[in-house]
Amino acid sequence: MEHIGEILRKRQAQTNTSRADTDTWSGAEEPEVASPSTSCPICKGAGYVHPLLPSEKPDFSRVIACRCTRQKLNEERQTLLQRYSNLGSLTRFTFDNLDPESKSSSLANQEQFHRAYQAAKAFANQPEGWLILAGPSGCGKTHLAAAIANQRLSQGYPAFFVSTPDLLDHLRSAFSPNSEIAYDDFFNQVRNAPLLVLDDLGAQSSTPWAEEKLDQLLNHRFNSALPTVIVTITPIDQLEDRIRTRLTDPKLCRIYALEEKQPSPLDYTGSLGLELLRNMTFNNFDWKRVNLPPEQRQNLAEVFNLARDFTKSPDGWRVLVGVNGCGKTHLAAAIANEHLRAGKPALFVVVPDFLDHLRSTFSPESKVSYDQLFDSVKNTPLLILDDFGEQSTTPWAQEKLYQVINHRYNDRLPTIITTCCSLDEIEARISSRLVDPKISLVFNILAPDYRGDMRSSQGTKRTYRRGRKER
Repeated sequence: MEHIGEILRKRQAQTNTSRADTDTWSGAEEPEVASPSTSCPICKGAGYVHPLLPSEKPDFSRVIACRCTRQKLNEERQTLLQRYSNLGSLTRFTFDNLDPESKSSSLANQEQFHRAYQAAKAFANQPEGWLILAGPSGCGKTHLAAAIANQRLSQGYPAFFVSTPDLLDHLRSAFSPNSEIAYDDFFNQVRNAPLLVLDDLGAQSSTPWAEEKLDQLLNHRFNSALPTVIVTITPIDQLEDRIRTRLTDPKLCRIYALEEKQPSPLDYTGSLGLELLRNMTFNNFDWKRVNLPPEQRQNLAEVFNLARDFTKSPDGWRVLVGVNGCGKTHLAAAIANEHLRAGKPALFVVVPDFLDHLRSTFSPESKVSYDQLFDSVKNTPLLILDDFGEQSTTPWAQEKLYQVINHRYNDRLPTIITTCCSLDEIEARISSRLVDPKISLVFNILAPDYRGDMRSSQGTKRTYRRGRKER
């Protein structure tokens, strides 16, 4: 496969447009480059003419392509540029059919999108440095990126558009003996593209090989300061370190967040029910249970204050251990509800249900992909894992939970975990992270099941009523 630069240089060598509209007929023999129009009144089908001297006389020592030939060559050049661009159906995405204010109902998001729109148009007219477009799915990132590429093509400049997963797939397939282009040729073509538009960064499978290829690609373009547009659905601060440091370099890169992702609603799953979890607040948590011994009341007051303080400044992990009904889920839900009311994101996950949802994403009918669900749990700013240890202990389940715990442990993401199990009953590589004093605080709730108190109270009332009836 011939490099786009070689193709265009050959085409350019066949024509000279420096003296447009100064053509005169020439009977020079026509090279085999383009099919001139036989009806052209200037060259009479020859395809080439003698240019005019300043004296308006023909310069018979030279020939240049006729206007009709140049038009044909320009059309061929545009076709080559279009084929090289790899845009495919994305050629329909232009600045003209994109609302500069976005479709978001949020005024803040509309303003952010408008700034990104203006920056993209300016970049399309004069591509310099790197333009980074970030935001959730459906906010218009890919449309803006494709519009940049399409505008460059309309101006006669090359641009190469590719999604990150597709790029890696093409690189892998280049190793095949049946590949139409050698691996080195293709990789060098992408690395040195005059303008590269890299879509869906962060959506690729994260393998050591994939990370190495992306690092080589971005490092080369970074060091060479080659114009690049990068579209990422993954927040910049959650990208791999070497990539993140390049994308955030203020000398070369400009980052535009098209839309702030709205706080995720609580994932109220499990047997407790939607309304019950929503109504669990600090105001209706009974930490003064008068029927408890003083030691247990003091313990309950301490965990109450611990949870409320965490809400004010979430940092590190809190692991709440206790029997069913001791209040740990109430406190965990209260933390999440408090964050949501303040407009801050929080995700409440019942662990057994989370694993069931994760399994269901493998179904062809699933409306959410495995990666989307798994990444949302791994990377949410505040995660509450309720009923940890109640899940079925299969190797797959243990591995998924370990990946979540390990990722949040390494990134030091605020996390609340509730469990009825002693830490000795939890897998060692998980429990070792739960008890790490550098990040985690484990609190054993001594209070018994408060629902038992309610049952006892209800039982007494029923006995009393029966006694009355018997009398």
